[in-house]
Amino acid sequence: MKRILFLIIRLLYRIPGWLLKIRYYNKHLEETSFEERFDFGQKMIRKINSKSRVKIHCYGVEKLPVEQGYLIAPNHQGLFDALILFETHDKPFKAIVKEELMNVFVLGKVLKMLQFEAMDRQNLRSSMKIIKKATREMSAGRNYVIFPEGTRCRKQNQMLEFKGGTFKTVIDAKKPIVPVALIDCYKVFDNNTIAPVDAQIHYLEPLYYDDYKDMNSTEIAHDVQARIAKCIEENEMKFSS
Repeated sequence: MKRILFLIIRLLYRIPGWLLKIRYYNKHLEETSFEERFDFGQKMIRKINSKSRVKIHCYGVEKLPVEQGYLIAPNHQGLFDALILFETHDKPFKAIVKEELMNVFVLGKVLKMLQFEAMDRQNLRSSMKIIKKATREMSAGRNYVIFPEGTRCRKQNQMLEFKGGTFKTVIDAKKPIVPVALIDCYKVFDNNTIAPVDAQIHYLEPLYYDDYKDMNSTEIAHDVQARIAKCIEENEMKFSS
């Protein structure tokens, strides 16, 4: 909470302009391109990151597939996960998020502007529609972020079990999967301090369709989680004081 208040104070002169721009884009979704709105959101978030007293250590962007339309599958530690992805992943992406986030003040308006897909996990029919839409868009070249844990893990650099259903979209689209290891991102907002902090993001070797075509979704989930766990184990002490 302290870091959020700290950011509000440091960015107070910019916030009114951002809110007006977000409101404009939400009123003109059909007249503006996704790329234009994503570019605005990315620049806004990068400015927020620059004022946050967080040093971001990014590895592996050179491993990202040249072919667009892939699934980015990170572990989930908290609010900063999205900010570090916007900071380090230059190509536009969409995401499937929890429906509850659409009702969060300001955040919901940003998600609407970016046309992120809100999923009600209790509504199977609605969820299937979103999965099919994401599959179509991924097939057409749109990158997607989905957190396979479904919700954040509140145990620092540990993970909850990855859900096989996460990978249905990419299996049907026959597109690459990019495992992403987030390390110490929980420290940014979970630790009630504004002290400088280091956060890591590792883009790991992608799994291409030929790599996983003989696996079911649960096996893929276990494989992706094992790769991320190995990266966390090897790197989580890198910037410990």
